[in-house]
Formats: sequence, C-alpha cells, structure tokens
Amino acid sequence: MGLGPRSPHKAGRRFPAGGRRGSGAKESGRPRPGRQRPPCLLPDRRSDPARDAQPHLSPEGLGYFRRALSALKEAPETGEERELLVHNVLKEAEAQALALATNRTGSEMLQELLGFSPLKPLCRVWAALHLNLRFVACHRCGVHVLQSALLQLPRLLGSPAEEEEEEGEREGEEDRDGKDGSLETLEHLVLGLAAEVCEDFLFYCGDTHGSFVVRTLLQVLGGTLLESERARQRGSHSPEAQRVPTWECKPTDFEVPETFLNRLKDLSSCFLKDIAVFITDKISSFCLQVALQILHRKLPQLCAHLCNAVIGYLSSRNSSAAGSPLLLFLRDQTSSRLLEQVLLVSEPLRLQSLFEDHFQGQLQTLAAHPIANFPLQRFLDAVTTPELLSPMFEELSPALEAVLAQGHPGVVIALVGACRRVGTHQAQVLQLLLEAFHCAEPSSRQVSCVPLFATLMAYEVYYGLMEEEGAVPAEHQVEMAAARALGEVTVLGSLLIQHLLHFSTPDLILRSLGALTGPQLLTLAQSPAGSHVLDAVLTSPSVTRKQRRRVLKTLKGQYVALACSRHGSRVLDAIWSGAALGARKEIAAELGERNQELIRDPFGHHVARNVALTTFLKRREAWEQQQGAVAKRRRALNSILED
Repeated sequence: MGLGPRSPHKAGRRFPAGGRRGSGAKESGRPRPGRQRPPCLLPDRRSDPARDAQPHLSPEGLGYFRRALSALKEAPETGEERELLVHNVLKEAEAQALALATNRTGSEMLQELLGFSPLKPLCRVWAALHLNLRFVACHRCGVHVLQSALLQLPRLLGSPAEEEEEEGEREGEEDRDGKDGSLETLEHLVLGLAAEVCEDFLFYCGDTHGSFVVRTLLQVLGGTLLESERARQRGSHSPEAQRVPTWECKPTDFEVPETFLNRLKDLSSCFLKDIAVFITDKISSFCLQVALQILHRKLPQLCAHLCNAVIGYLSSRNSSAAGSPLLLFLRDQTSSRLLEQVLLVSEPLRLQSLFEDHFQGQLQTLAAHPIANFPLQRFLDAVTTPELLSPMFEELSPALEAVLAQGHPGVVIALVGACRRVGTHQAQVLQLLLEAFHCAEPSSRQVSCVPLFATLMAYEVYYGLMEEEGAVPAEHQVEMAAARALGEVTVLGSLLIQHLLHFSTPDLILRSLGALTGPQLLTLAQSPAGSHVLDAVLTSPSVTRKQRRRVLKTLKGQYVALACSRHGSRVLDAIWSGAALGARKEIAAELGERNQELIRDPFGHHVARNVALTTFLKRREAWEQQQGAVAKRRRALNSILED
C-alpha cells in the first residue's frame, strides 16, 4: 500500500498492526537487537585453577539431586522431616556447589533448591560459589544460580532469629567434624558481591552473562524487584517472564538495610565514570536502564543526576543538519532504548525542557522512523501535564492516519493514552481517529467504530467495499454490519478502545459496542485481547450502570459459550461479581439449562462452582439467601470504600 498525504476518504486501507518492540518481526519496524558477543576471555591475572580444572557432576550425583528435588516437591510444606531433608540436600549441594552451578541440568535443580532453602544453608552455598565468583557470574548456567540466590533476599532478609537457634545443633556437629562453624551473614555476602562487582564494574556490566548479575544486584540493593524478575522466580520459561515491557513493570518493594542503599550509591557512581560506554554498548546499557528504574524509586536525586549525565553527553556530540544531536541517538538501536528509560523517569519540568530543546518540530519525523517512534511512545507515556501535551498533540494530530499507515500504531495509542491520563483533547483525538479510519462521515458510519478500532482496519477494508478516490462515501448498512463476523482483535486495537472507554465521555464507543450482535460481542469477549475491552466496560468510572447493562444485555443467550471459553469465562466471572441479584438469577437460569455440559468443560466447571449452580438447581431458596448475603456484604464494603 503506497503512503500518501492524509485524506478523509482514501481508498481502502488496512493499517499494519505494528509489533512488539525489538522483536525483529517484519511489522515491528524495529530491527532485532544483535546481542551475540564473542566469548569473553578472562585475563590471566584473574584466572582461577577452578576454571582450568572445571569440576564435573557425575551421573550418580545428578541422579541424587533429581530424586531429592522430587522428594522435596512431594513432601509436606512444614514438619521436621521436611526440614531434615532440606538440610541434608543443601549440605550435599554445598559440597558440589560449583559443579552443580556450571552444569545445565544441575543449575536448574540448584535454582529450585535455593527456593526451598532456609537462611543459613543458602549462605553456605553462596559462600562456596563466591570463591569462584568471576567464573560463576560469567558462566551461562552459573549466572542463573547467582540470580536465584539474590532473588531469595526478599524472603530471607526478615528471617526470624529462631531459625538460627534451630540450626545451632547442626552447626555444632559440623564443628566437631573439624569444619569452621563461623558463617558470613547474608548481608555481608551481598555487600561482598557488590564490592567485587564495583571493583571491576565495566567487565561485569559488559559481559553477556555477568550483566544479569549486575542487574539483579541493583534491584536487591535498592529493595525493589521489577516484574520481569518476579516472573523469573515463577519460572524462567514462563510466558510471564517474557511478556511485560519495561514501561509497564510494576515493581515490588521490600525492606533492606541502610548499608545496601549506600552500596547502591557506590555502584551508581560507577556509571558516571564511563558514561559513554553505558550509552553506546548494547549489553552495558541494560544495566544503566535497570539502575535508572531503581534509583527513580529509591534515590530520585541520584537518578536525576544520571539522566542529566546521559542527556549532557548525547547533546555534546556533533550536531547534525537536522537539528539537535539527540535526534541522531533517538534513531540508534542501543541508545534509543536507554533514552526511553530516561524519558520515563524524568520529572515534568525536565520533560518540558527536553521537548523544547530537542523534540519540538521533530515529532512527525520521529513517529515515522522505525526506531525513533519507540522513544516517542515512551515520551508520550511520561506526559502528565496539559502544558506539555498540548504542543505535542498539535504537532502530531495532522499526521495520525499517516502514522497508522506506516505501521506505527503504538504512537497513536500512546497519544490517546496521554489524552486519557491528562484529561485534555479527548473529543479532538476521537474525531481524528474517526477520520483516520474513514468512519467520520457520513455520521451513520460512526456506530461501526469499535470493530474498526479493534482490528485496526479502515471502514472500506473491514467491510470489503470498493470505493473510488474522491467518491461520496456510502451510508452505513446495518444489515451488512450484522452479517459480518467480528474480525481478529489486535492487542493495540484493544488498548485503543480501553483508553477511549476511560475518556470522560465514552458515549460513542458504548453505542458502537451496543450495536454489536450477540455472536460478535461473544467473539470479542472470547478473544485474548478483546476480553479486556469488556473489563474496561465493567471498571471504567465513566461508564454508568445503565450504560453497562445496555452493552451486556446483548450477551444474554451466550452465557454458556462464554463459560466454556478460557477468556470468556473470566469475563463472565467479572460480570457475575458486579451483577445484582436479579441479573444473577437470569445468568444462573441460563447456565442451569446446560449444567452437565458446563461440569464436563475444563473452564465451565469453574464457572458452575462460582455461581453455585448445583445449589441453584436443587435448593433455590438457600441459593437466594446466600446470594443476598453476598450482595449485602458487597454494598457494605462499597460504602466503606466510598467514605
């Protein structure tokens, strides 16, 4: 499809859906980041005999730990037998810590074992690995063991003193065996790791594997775990471990000693010494990005100092004919990612200054660029004031359709999200969206906006119309719209509708949702992305109860199909939670007609249990009393929350 100037009624247009940042997919626009690096050769001065004679884990030893881990998973969660098993297994792991950590299978098992470990056994394993820290931290398997040990800090830092007393007798036995009973505390081990990393900061940050240790260490020292690391604890191959973008992270805080924050300051000062490396090196840059997120929460002044250093360095480079030197780095794959993070953690006044000094007059060019459009999205995500949003909106609004056609819908979504957050330009951006999707005129087309937004398709493409350039647009045909099955809902299309539902006046979006047929709304609710549109209908403070009922009544007759769907069942649970007693009776009655089908379905039987369907069918009065009590408690809770 050729790209041309924006016109309200261009021939049929399908907007590329865009892709995940950095995925390297054809439609993403952003090239795949090249992270392959030559293997790091350790200097002779730091070489360790352990590296030259790497211990190997015997098949018998591997079998022992596999059986032990299986037994731990099957054992009761508490009890003396479990404690003894954990102690014995970890004592054996301590003796073979290096061999386990550097074996692929052994590393995975040791990571799981550390998740079971009490305080002192973990410290002993850590101390055993610390003897070969540089080797383990830069090993493709060993690095994950160190990360797992660090990620136990939130659980173990607050371990009660009684635990140490329980270990006393076992330590006494080790002393009698001729071993040293003294043990470094967990705090000292973390500080020791931080000191060694600080001593050779550039090496660890620049190493493909060592940089993971630095990133996790920064989070632990700051008492903040990012969502991506919490997902790792649930499993490194879990979809949750890979799904959350940086700007959507929801960090979890935990208490740390003051010494940790002091050491965090020391590590942060290391970035300033070699700021050019951390801006331009692909691997090292990730460490600085994590540091900015942590410092923004715990040491905001130091975070601002680092941001100023980054902007100052980039602004001092040779300027181009196009304007600010910063624009060159916005188009660079490595430095653009760092700038995204700088924008997200900058204060409103700093953002205003950045816009006036570097971005103003360049937004449309950045929005069209395959890499620079991502920092622009993050800039829009960071906007919180109408003083900054207004000039950005005025500059971007004329190019909305062109940006969509170029396959960068994320810029449009970010702009709409900023309008939602700041509370300005909402009616204007909605009108621009209607024009971009060719459903503004004639006005009868406006009711079709939800399917168009959800699928990111212009009106003519979605309905398969052949309209010549300059021809008068045809009126919307209700029968044609009802006969057409809902197209595939895109993630970005769903986000767009969710933002619009949170506008102060979402009437047009609600009217369009109400115009969908039962099967079309069912398809939306069953879609992984589309189901979140229904969530927004249920939770948006801009949607009244009457409007909500008007949209949801279309689902009547579709409840069984909803209940038997992975995503639809979740939507039905949410509808049930907010439904009045009369609506609950209607839902239960419809589900009860096909009770056996629900019970046999892997998703339906959960809905049947949530609705108490068996009680509804056999003891109606008891069911009504139970639901009435639930409704009463909900009203009481809502009144407390409102007060």
